[in-house]
Order: sequence, then structure tokens, then C-alpha cells
Amino acid sequence: MALADLERVERNAAGIETALGILKQRFGARMQTGQSIREQHAHTTTYIPNQAPDAVIFPESTEEVAEIVRICAEHRVPVIPFGVGTSLEGHTNAPGGGISLDMTNMNRVVRVDAEDLDCVVEPGITREALNEHLRDTGLFFPIDPGANATIGGMASTRASGTNAVRYGTMRDNVMALTVVMADGTVVTTAKRAKKSSAGYDLTRLFIGAEGTLGVITQLTLKLHGIPQAISGGVCPFPSVETACEAVIATIQMGIPVARIELVNQLMMRGMINYSKLDYPESPSLFLEFHGSDAGVKEQAEMFGEIADEYGGGPFLWTTNAEERAKLWKARHDAYWASMSLRPGAQGISTDVCVPISRLAECITATEIDIAENGLVGPIVGHVGDGNFHVALLLDAGDPKEVEAAEAFIARLNMRAIAMDGTCTGEHGIGQGKMAFLERELGSAVDVMRSIKKALDPDNIMNPGKIMPSRRH
Repeated sequence: MALADLERVERNAAGIETALGILKQRFGARMQTGQSIREQHAHTTTYIPNQAPDAVIFPESTEEVAEIVRICAEHRVPVIPFGVGTSLEGHTNAPGGGISLDMTNMNRVVRVDAEDLDCVVEPGITREALNEHLRDTGLFFPIDPGANATIGGMASTRASGTNAVRYGTMRDNVMALTVVMADGTVVTTAKRAKKSSAGYDLTRLFIGAEGTLGVITQLTLKLHGIPQAISGGVCPFPSVETACEAVIATIQMGIPVARIELVNQLMMRGMINYSKLDYPESPSLFLEFHGSDAGVKEQAEMFGEIADEYGGGPFLWTTNAEERAKLWKARHDAYWASMSLRPGAQGISTDVCVPISRLAECITATEIDIAENGLVGPIVGHVGDGNFHVALLLDAGDPKEVEAAEAFIARLNMRAIAMDGTCTGEHGIGQGKMAFLERELGSAVDVMRSIKKALDPDNIMNPGKIMPSRRH
């Protein structure tokens, strides 16, 4: 993807220069303008070109974020929130320059209310750090997108991950937000009540907005009790189709599976080689069950029976924590495992999501597409939700190969949309999938533009993301 393919954002050079002078005087060493750090804050793990901000500032409170935004609003300078940079569609690029707000220093747990099963955190805390803090309370935060992302970034991209089939996504687990709006006003979207019918649901307006409507500075999260017992394992299948059929049967039977992940044969090969797994090289499901000792045993045995009906198995499962940790580390290392399949290649990860009844059809068509076009692209998916990822491995220096990859991603997006699915189940739109959002939602994108214009009339909040400024 070339710069010419991206949404153009006019650079306000005079306003940026003035704002930088004011902000440097105010924040001193906490504002950095070195080329290396600026490029790091526009880092993108796709082939989208790096578009660095003019400066990076490290705020430490909601009040400081509001102050920065007010200065930027006065001079019409873009503001791009930044967590740890794990987003995959150019979310943190600065096409019109401006200020990157690195939320690293806003990483505190403000409060834990164990009796109410909730907590209040700042956006810069990572999911692993939060769960480490919660460990002694007997509670945990279940959303696990794989990467050790920040909670603020996870909310901004409406992240989900391996546990979503049981615990839902960020949309389901964020109760309230504190947000700095485009004019520097600070708003709180809800209270701590478990449900409310009071006005518009502003919390969910900002979840998934990718920083285009405001900067999240505090989050109230739902927590869950750490299960008494956990069982998990791996089950091979003769084909992707039979594995998907077993997934559908498992969900239809009401088995409360916590995680159910699919890897195709090529991805399993990479995982076996990279993580030294002793499993067959075939399409496989990774599963986990949460509950009581008796419950997780019963659930594992029931799934084993389902797998057998579809020609899968044996289902090798365990309640041993160390063995399960090794299993899920292998799953979380799938990106690195895929890279081992073509050393020296660049990895480009893309995702789609379809109704689970169309999942086998979509994955099979995608595997054929990959093979027919001479690409290398192992597949892994959160298949309990119908969501799967393709990790394309390509020579980024070969224009023909890059062109073939872009064409494949376009076909994959349109294939999912044609099946009444979505062009992204959890990566977000950013810069990379803007054209497909309009094809997926049509005139609904005009409503989004109206909301953006109303809340950010000068287009300073992460501009050039999610939707083109005008309909094409």
C-alpha cells in the first residue's frame, strides 16, 4: 500500500509549530521529538507506510491529557492516542502530523471493588499487568487478544480474542469510560451500575472508535472469578470442514467452552516446529473449559464424543496448569510460528469474521485462494465466534508479491462481507480497511461521519482513520 492510497490529511504546519512550542515549555523532557521515537509511535505491523507524528508526549493524568488536547484544538493540531503499538491497520500513523499521546505513564489501577466484580484502571495498563494485580483477589479480566496490549488500546479497537466465546469482547466488559473530547472537555459515560436505561449508550460509542472521537483516560471494567478448575487440550481433525462442524455442534449443545481455537494444517506445522509440540500435523482445535472439577471433566469428555462423531481425535486434554500454559503459549506464539515457515519474510496479519454456519466454507475458499495465487498464509481462528486470521508471509521487496497480497486481502474481505460477515472481527479499520467498511455498511458510514463531525468538527482526533472524509 502506497502513501497515495491512504486518506489525505492536510498538514497544518503553522499550527503544529506553535503548539509544539507551547507544549515543549509545559512538558519539557516528557515531550520527545527525535526521529526514532516518532517513527516508533507510528509503527505498524502491516505494509502501510510509516507516517510519524511531530512529537510524542507522555501525559500522567486526565487533567494533563485535557490540557494537551485543548492546546492542540486551539491550533488545529492532530492528536493520536498510543498504547503499545500492537494495532494492525495503521491506527497510530499520523498522516497530517501532530502529537502522539503515549499513555505509558497512565498505568495505575485506581480501584478494585471485589464485591461488585469491577475495577477502575487507567488506559496505559496492560492486560497482563492488570491480571497480575488482581491475582490475590481471586478475580481476573478475561479479554485476551494475544498481544500484551494496553486496556485503553483494547477498548479503542473493540478487541476480543481467545476467551470471547465465553466472556464476550471489550464491548461486553467495559462498564464506563472517562474521555477527553476534541475540545478538551472531560466526560464520564456511565456509572458503576450493572445496567442502565439512562440516555444514549456513550460507552459503546467510544469503544471501537479507534481514538477518532476522544481520548480514553479511565475505564471501569467487569471482572470475573478465577475458575475453580480449568481443563484444556488439543484435538486433531481430518479437515477444516470437520473441525468447524465440531465447533458448531459444541456450541449448539450448550457446552460452556471458554476457548475454542482453530489452526489449519500449515499453521499447525509451524507451531509444531516452533514450539516443539508433539501433535499430528493436521487441522486442529485448541480448547479450554472453565468451572468446577467435575464440570470441566464432563465438558472435556462431551467434546471428545462430539469430535469422534466428526472423525476427529483423540482429544488430548489435561487439568495440569503447567501443561495448559505450554499449550496456550504455543497458541499465543502462533505469529512467530508462522514466521518460521518462511524465514526472512514479512508477516502481514489480517482478519475477518462470518456467521459460524459459513465458517468452514469461508476458510476453505480462502485456503484455495492462497494456494492458487502462490501465497503462503497459515490460518488461525477464534472459531467459536466465526473469526479467523490469515498470516500472509511475503517478500515486501517484491512489488508483484505485495500486489498479489493486497488483491488477496481485498478478496478475503469481500468474501466475508458476501457471507453476511465483516471485514474485521477484531483488528479494526484504521487506514487499511477503510474502503471495505463502506462496502460492508453502506449509508451507515454516513451516520458515522455525522457523529465524527459533531464531536470533532476540526478533525483533530486521529484523523484519516476508519472512514474517508467523503463518500466515494
